Amino acid sequence: MSLESKSRGEELKGEGNQAFKDKHYALAQQFYSKALEIDHANAMLWGNRAFAAIRLEEFGGAIADASKAIELDPKYAKAYYRRGDASYALGHWKDAVRDFRSAIRLAPSDPDLRRKLAEAEKEMKRQAFEKALATPDEKPYSEQVVLEDMFVEEGYSGPRMEADEEGRLRVTLEFVQGMLEAFKNEQLVHRRYAFEIILQAQAILKALPALVDVTIPDGGELTVCGDTHGQFFDLLRIFDLNGLPSDTNPYLFNGDFVDRGSWSVEIILTLLVFKCLYPQHMHLTRGNHEAKSMNTIYGFVGEVKAKYTAQMAEVFRETFCWLPLGFVINDKVLVVHGGPPVACNATLADVRKLDRNREPPEDGPMCEMLWNDPQDQLGMVPNKRGVGVAFGPDVAKRWLESQGLQMVVRSHEVKDEGFEVAHDGYTVTIFSAPNYCDQMGNKGAFIRFDSDCKPSFTQFDAAPHPNKRPMAYAAGAWSSMM
Repeated sequence: MSLESKSRGEELKGEGNQAFKDKHYALAQQFYSKALEIDHANAMLWGNRAFAAIRLEEFGGAIADASKAIELDPKYAKAYYRRGDASYALGHWKDAVRDFRSAIRLAPSDPDLRRKLAEAEKEMKRQAFEKALATPDEKPYSEQVVLEDMFVEEGYSGPRMEADEEGRLRVTLEFVQGMLEAFKNEQLVHRRYAFEIILQAQAILKALPALVDVTIPDGGELTVCGDTHGQFFDLLRIFDLNGLPSDTNPYLFNGDFVDRGSWSVEIILTLLVFKCLYPQHMHLTRGNHEAKSMNTIYGFVGEVKAKYTAQMAEVFRETFCWLPLGFVINDKVLVVHGGPPVACNATLADVRKLDRNREPPEDGPMCEMLWNDPQDQLGMVPNKRGVGVAFGPDVAKRWLESQGLQMVVRSHEVKDEGFEVAHDGYTVTIFSAPNYCDQMGNKGAFIRFDSDCKPSFTQFDAAPHPNKRPMAYAAGAWSSMM
């Protein structure tokens, strides 16, 4: 390598490091890639690009880059560290433990590594323990809840549900408005009411198919929102801009309601209570973060336990398994969290037959609908996330046309402008968590569809919120991943 090339490579590496420091992770990744074109055998560049991929949640790509760094330099401790981070993020505990142990052998004095190893070992043991205890006839946690034993104390000052003529508690608009006001003031509703909301919503969700058809009547509109990720005060911003859900103002929230942000409980209770109040006009899609493995890592389980109980966390988990996998609007638009099931070439008819009441598998149509991503290149390749596939414009067009559809609307990815129209209009991404994790600087957005399924986009900036950092409830040392 010439001195000029070496100098240029170091310059690109420095620009990548500065972009990373400024939290422009995609830009950092680009600089590292350009540097690797000059110095392909530089293990540190591969390790740095792996770190950027982790920040972008491209965990499969991070594992590949870290593995290349290890191949080039088997004594590069940070490469094992990065690969362990990525494996942990995917819930691959055994692989994470292996790599953290390798990293500790090379860097024995790193306390952060030891904390992460302890977390990975704890999760690996928990998974094995739960598997050993599981029985086919185990009664669901939702059926073990005894609502009548949860007395609402006279001293409780929050909103109260009213009883109907048969003595059953019911959701009213007055209660919902009181609940939102309490949440704004960082107050919770009584756990009796929280359980009522979850179980009433679960009963409604159970009656739905895996793929739901939605009709926008002439003169009507439907608002579609993307990931909200526990950013409750940004959800309120959406309602301020677009109005509360109602029977004349329907909404569809496209998955990833929880994790990352530290008001996930408030988000999901708000969405579920509107599902109870307007069951035909509040639609909820399952995202890849409505899953036990993600909720354990990224904070939702810890948040529910901190704000309510471990039993409630299990009831939420069971409820998530009943969320529909997608919606078809006016026989024209598929709304799904990740993308259409193109790798397995499943049809809409196949999706309608799926038994969705389970944790997401690692392949097949359900997995793809939660995890797939679009790409600019033609064809289809394994997803950089490490789960699902990335599909090109030709793949999207072919699949949509085979199903008689015009467009897929999906979420699952941060976009600087809050949305992106790709694949010549066949693929639209919508993301509704502005300044994601208080650090990405992106806008949020939502879509309004009319009866002709013409999309209209609204962008918005992040709302002010109380001083609580993202990932505040994440598992142990993992709260430092962001």
